[in-house]
Amino acid sequence: MLRNTLRSYSTFPESKVRFIPKTGVYPSGFLVNAVPSLVKKNGNKDLCLLTSTTPCQVSGVFTTNKFCAAPVIVSKNLLHSKKPIHSLIVNSGCANACTGEQGLNNAVKMQEYVERATGRQGSLVMSTGVIGQHLQMDKIQNGIASAFKDLGSTHEHWKRVSEGIMTTDTFPKLKSQEFTVQGKSYRMAGWSKGAGMIHPNMATMLASVFTDAHVSKECLDLAIKRAVEKSFNAISIDGDTSTNDSFVVMANGQSGVSIVDPKSKEFEQFCQNLETFSRDLAHLIVRDGEGATKFVEIHVRNAKTVQDAKTISQTIATSPLVKTAIYGKDANWGRVVCAVGYSGVDINPEKVNLHLGSKTSKLHLFKNGMPFDTNEEIASKILDDEDLLLEIDLGLGSSDFKMYTCDLSHEYISINADYRS
Repeated sequence: MLRNTLRSYSTFPESKVRFIPKTGVYPSGFLVNAVPSLVKKNGNKDLCLLTSTTPCQVSGVFTTNKFCAAPVIVSKNLLHSKKPIHSLIVNSGCANACTGEQGLNNAVKMQEYVERATGRQGSLVMSTGVIGQHLQMDKIQNGIASAFKDLGSTHEHWKRVSEGIMTTDTFPKLKSQEFTVQGKSYRMAGWSKGAGMIHPNMATMLASVFTDAHVSKECLDLAIKRAVEKSFNAISIDGDTSTNDSFVVMANGQSGVSIVDPKSKEFEQFCQNLETFSRDLAHLIVRDGEGATKFVEIHVRNAKTVQDAKTISQTIATSPLVKTAIYGKDANWGRVVCAVGYSGVDINPEKVNLHLGSKTSKLHLFKNGMPFDTNEEIASKILDDEDLLLEIDLGLGSSDFKMYTCDLSHEYISINADYRS
């Protein structure tokens, strides 16, 4: 028999517990559960099932990696088929990537097992874990049947699922919120997972948002594209883009709130809500970066174009020299400026300014192409903080972009050296 236990908050790192919600407000009509199917050798929860009692409008954004995993292919095919979609099945511990025809067949079987258990048509599939291994389908089938038996909508059920999608994550990433439009309310709930192999093009490893608003296909497609650019496409931990990256939004319409006109105020508000909600989930991934001790916002300002600002921010975010300096609490502004210079963006070095900041202090390290206020004592105090800001002003235009990353520590190497052990 598969046990369905909920991990205690005491089992997560003390420094991360503050990011785990103890209550929530969840959208109507969604039922969820997670169980240990025993695909993971340690017996932790690794199979997650979500189903809606009514069909959902669904939009998704997926990995651009050419080695696209089987569950991504199967989910994209389902979206293109325009068949009704009710459910989402997620397994962790095995990515089902680079597994050929058998991998595709296994992903389709997961859909069939869910439809058989729930009696509802259409299931998206997500997988995360080790690449190149086949799923143990007997365990998957038994796990889906077990998960279905205890579906629920409580906070404990949702937290259980946010734990079940974890791999090297150290804490579950879960968020829920209620919004009001024209006197009516709708809710969003979402989870994300990822701690390594995180870089834009498209998102993170796995993320999903669920809402009981009714959102037209046109509106949902537009909203997810806007949301992903400033959330999951604006984070980087190690510069690697996964084979399994998937971000989906499912809307079942049970709240009575209707968003169908892309020119309406209601749609604009929904877009803003989804963007902020998604960004919060993305930030949790950065905060849980493998071995990370710092959360770093890189804000490139006054660029000629948004793309220029984005390119420079990504270059800084993926620089091992910048990231190790931050880990070592070394205000080595030269590494940041160097990254700006080799980014490939046309800049005027004499107009570049760099500030280093935290929640309480800000230091103007580099001004108009030259070192300025390099007070090591103040810089050291800033770098003691967990949340840091690198602000680069190019002085060339009015466009900006914010990228979020973490430092690079000894622990990152240890985690990834032993990943398959």
